[in-house]
Amino acid sequence: MSSEQNHLEDADTEARFEFKKEEKSAFKTEKGLTEETIRVISEDKDEPEWMLERRLRALEQFQEMPMPTDWPGQPDLSEVDLNEIVPYIRPDIETRGGAESWEDLPEEIQDTFDKLGIPEAEKNALSGVGAQYESEIVYQNMKEQWEEKGVIFMDMDRAVQEHPEILKEHFMTTCVPPSDNKFAALHGAIWSGGSFVYVPEDTTVEMPVQAYFRMNSEGMGQFEHTLIIAEDNSEVHYIEGCSAPKYSEFNLHSGGVEVFVGENAHVQYSTVQNWSRNTYNLNTKRAICEQDGTMEWVSGSMGSKATMLYPSTVLKGPGATDNHITIAFAGEGQNIDTGAKVYHNAPDTKSTIESKSVSKDGGRTNYRGLVHIADGAEDSSTAVECDALMFDNESTSDTMPYMEIQESKVDVAHEATVGKIGDEDVFYLQSRGLDDDDAKQMIVAGFIEPITEELPIEYAVELNRLIELEMEGSLG
Repeated sequence: MSSEQNHLEDADTEARFEFKKEEKSAFKTEKGLTEETIRVISEDKDEPEWMLERRLRALEQFQEMPMPTDWPGQPDLSEVDLNEIVPYIRPDIETRGGAESWEDLPEEIQDTFDKLGIPEAEKNALSGVGAQYESEIVYQNMKEQWEEKGVIFMDMDRAVQEHPEILKEHFMTTCVPPSDNKFAALHGAIWSGGSFVYVPEDTTVEMPVQAYFRMNSEGMGQFEHTLIIAEDNSEVHYIEGCSAPKYSEFNLHSGGVEVFVGENAHVQYSTVQNWSRNTYNLNTKRAICEQDGTMEWVSGSMGSKATMLYPSTVLKGPGATDNHITIAFAGEGQNIDTGAKVYHNAPDTKSTIESKSVSKDGGRTNYRGLVHIADGAEDSSTAVECDALMFDNESTSDTMPYMEIQESKVDVAHEATVGKIGDEDVFYLQSRGLDDDDAKQMIVAGFIEPITEELPIEYAVELNRLIELEMEGSLG
């Protein structure tokens, strides 16, 4: 491919994410977080009383918890002033809960998702698509072949109305309770939108389902909730995409993800996040995995001013398996603090964590992880591998693994490497006809290959292009 073609593709990819739309909303709250705000959000959604009660309890917990400040090397959160955040913006669409056709959406929202390539991806590679704009889902669709098998894929607001018993049992109870951390409590109070996925027993959803979350307005917070329930012997791959244009004010993303993996079920949760560099990305994601179930987390974190994200899995049943593959990229002014948590609470459980990070121009990446093997979880095994690649002497990369091993009959391995791009590697590729930038991009592409191999081809290509743009400083 010629350098001119590369430049044109880079410009096209940059344009997909960096465009802005004039804010048009049907309803929005004032800035700040009060009990009145919570009641206004719940009333606007016409929620049942039990959900309002849960929101108010989460608000109380949020107000009692201190802001996390004492973790070594954590991102600076002093700029996160929740009194300056608009927590809820309902976009101006006629159909609450998502339109059934892209043509039913307002032109500016259609244009947004057209530029992001979502309709085309739905046609070619997906079983279902949900699209969130600001605080609510604006489009939701599941192919009939899966609906006929009992698969449910709908927005969370609608699920609260149509499946209250399932939601009462699973929503922020055992998996991610509001008491987990301050931002989980914040999320429980003002969550809005997100996806509900239910896969019946003995059902395999052969093509991925995707939700895409777009923040368009300046100074807002997005708090979508994702709940996935995969019954025994089922299988599903869920893909999450996120983006926001750059503004002068900071934005906050604090989503919540809960995954329930049944016996011998298999769930893969893939994320490609490309937030702008005025966004704080502070999420809580967790799965509970029953006997012989498998949970896989695949995530690419780039963009954002600061990210704190540690997907976790509780291996509850014997023979359960958990795999993590993550890539983090930090450029100038960015602090990307990511990792994984695994709790081996049963015998014969297995986990692998493979973490890749790239930092340049003074950016900071950090792997922060926890592996806990409980007393009695004998014959369990874990392997953790952390690799960091730095472009210059100003950049920083740290590894902070924590191992809590309470059982002696286990197999534990940890490996970490940190290094700069080698001059000899660049020289070799230059001798083969590549210029300096292309040589470095090829080295990084090889470095992150383990994650791109786990994504459908459309998303692997997108991730590679985003990494290239980050290396050039074109995004954010």
